[in-house]
Amino acid sequence: MSNLFGIIPTPPPIQPKSNVYDLKARLDWGKPALTILDVRDRLEFNAGHIQGAIPLPLAVLVDRALSSLDLERDLYVYGETDEMSATAAQYLCTAGYKNVSELRGGFPAWKAVGFPIEAIAATAP
Repeated sequence: MSNLFGIIPTPPPIQPKSNVYDLKARLDWGKPALTILDVRDRLEFNAGHIQGAIPLPLAVLVDRALSSLDLERDLYVYGETDEMSATAAQYLCTAGYKNVSELRGGFPAWKAVGFPIEAIAATAP
């Protein structure tokens, strides 16, 4: 496929650390070919997360990622803090993932600038 000039534009390469604007630009690209991983616990994820993120808590992150995500996939990881995001990124890189980016500021930064979030409603017992 080509555009008017015969060149297909591509997004900039993933960086080891990204801010929320970098991720939003990638998502707005159209076909981002990336996966967003939320490494917080399930209750935090359910209360609110980046739209389209996949919940993979730190305790199961590598096992679940290896069973479902290609090692070449662009992965953006975030937690509640930069430390949590950095830990998750290190786990993934150690497991062999090549394109991992820590989302600086995590979910609080994404929410603070008003980018799309979603929540999962709690069900009554």
